[in-house]
Amino acid sequence: MKTVDPSFRARFRSSVPPVNVTAAALRHLPLFRSLSDDQLKELLTVLSPRKVAKGTELFKAGDAARTFQILAEGEVELVEASEPKIVLKPFSPIGELGALTGLPRNATATAITDAMVLEAPSDKLIQQFEKSSELASTFYKSLLDVVSEKVRRDKLRMDEMRGNIIRTQKAMKELRELVLQSEETAISQPLCDKLDDLIEHNRRSHYRVSPTESHPASARLASGATTSIVELSEGFLKLAPAANVDPGSEITVVLTLPKREVPVSGKVERIGGDGVLVKLDLLIDDYAVALNQYMSELRMLDFVV
Repeated sequence: MKTVDPSFRARFRSSVPPVNVTAAALRHLPLFRSLSDDQLKELLTVLSPRKVAKGTELFKAGDAARTFQILAEGEVELVEASEPKIVLKPFSPIGELGALTGLPRNATATAITDAMVLEAPSDKLIQQFEKSSELASTFYKSLLDVVSEKVRRDKLRMDEMRGNIIRTQKAMKELRELVLQSEETAISQPLCDKLDDLIEHNRRSHYRVSPTESHPASARLASGATTSIVELSEGFLKLAPAANVDPGSEITVVLTLPKREVPVSGKVERIGGDGVLVKLDLLIDDYAVALNQYMSELRMLDFVV
């Protein structure tokens, strides 16, 4: 975290003055649009102002979210891996979903000017909701509306990305056919091999899913040791990095799924910091149906119907 400029501390050594925030100032925010003036005033009583120096990190990606914050003055930059930077200006909630669900932060928030935030510990905000069921129900309804809109926009973006993948897949197949039909050169075989690898990797059947708390799964090795499952796809299984297996070895494991156990076998293709990748052998029909049913249930968690 960047060291706070001493001059800033000197300027704000005295107690933080109250911020003149009215219900009308927050009315334009989707999160507060459904709240009445009285409910907004009630919510504001829970929030405390805090001065933040330029360069200060409000939170980092991966941090547990424990504070609900609203930017009242200045600017805050949100940085998420592989995503464009976002600059927040007053009045803006800062990671409201994480603050109210306890989800780890996806981004790092840094003040890029001297700023003022209104904040409250998440548990204090929840205590206020417990005192006023009407405020709680209206607020959470607004939060659900915000999340629904985020999901809708994210789906549009994912649909665009999926369309790009389909077009790329088609173009790679056409390029492979062109190479095969052309006179062979020194690069023909390496090029075909690389295209085959990319085409196979992008197949829809390689859509990966991860067990969740509501749909848990684990793997029991031949030694009797149990390890967690990182990911599953049709034809592949990724075990936790701690799994005690050797590269290139043939292994047999028993998958413990919510409804039944499924024995599988395969070859260890790669061992890395992200896990042990196993290419599965062909399953008998009964086991294949059970495993596909489990993966379908996990995939449904990614879709809004």
